[in-house]
Amino acid sequence: MAQREVMVQSQLINRDISDTATLAAMRKVLRHEFVPENIRDMAYADRALSIGFDQTISQPYMVAAMTQELKLKPGSKVLEIGTGSGYQAAVLAEITDSIYTIEIVESLGKLAKERLKRLGYDAVLVKLGDGYHGWPEKAPFDAIVVTAGAETIPLPLVEQLKEGGRMIIPIGPHNGVRQLIRVVKRNGKIKTKEMMAVRFVPFTRIKEH
Repeated sequence: MAQREVMVQSQLINRDISDTATLAAMRKVLRHEFVPENIRDMAYADRALSIGFDQTISQPYMVAAMTQELKLKPGSKVLEIGTGSGYQAAVLAEITDSIYTIEIVESLGKLAKERLKRLGYDAVLVKLGDGYHGWPEKAPFDAIVVTAGAETIPLPLVEQLKEGGRMIIPIGPHNGVRQLIRVVKRNGKIKTKEMMAVRFVPFTRIKEH
C-alpha cells in the first residue's frame, strides 16, 4: 500500500492526474500482481515493464492519463483493445462494472483472464482475437481505450463508439513517436485532439490470407 501511495502522489498527483475516480482506482489495484514475479520489485516504478511476448505493462502515469481522459461514470460500458497483463482493465473495473477487453496474444489473454478472475474482477470479460474489429456484439460503447500503437484509427472502433463517446488511442508510425489521440464522436462524425507524444508497442493484427 505504501508503494502505491508513493506512486500516486509522486507520479500522478504531482503531474496532472486529478480525477478522483482515477486516483482511487490507481490506489486500489495491486499493480505488482500484474507484472512477472522476477520484476515485482519494480512494479511501482515510473516506467513501462516487459510482460513477455513482446508486450509491456504501461507506465502508471500513462494508465492513469488514459483512464482520466475517458471520463468514465459508474455504469459506463468500456471496450479495451490490448488486454496485456490485465492491469488497465482492472483499473477501469474499479470505476465501472462493464468492461470488455480483447487480446490477440492467446497465452497472454489466457493468463490475464485467470489473473483478473483470481483477483475478483468479475466485471471484466476477456476475449481472444484481433482487436481491430472490436466487439460488435457488445457495441455500442461509452468509451474505448486502445493500449497499442496504430498507424490510423480503426474504422470498426469508430462505428462501435456510442454517440458522445470517447476513444483514447496512440496513433503514428510504427518506427517513430506516436501521439496519444482523444477521439470524440458527435453526430456520427469524430473530432480528434492530440494529447501527448507517447511510445507504445505496435497494434498487432491477424494476418489475412
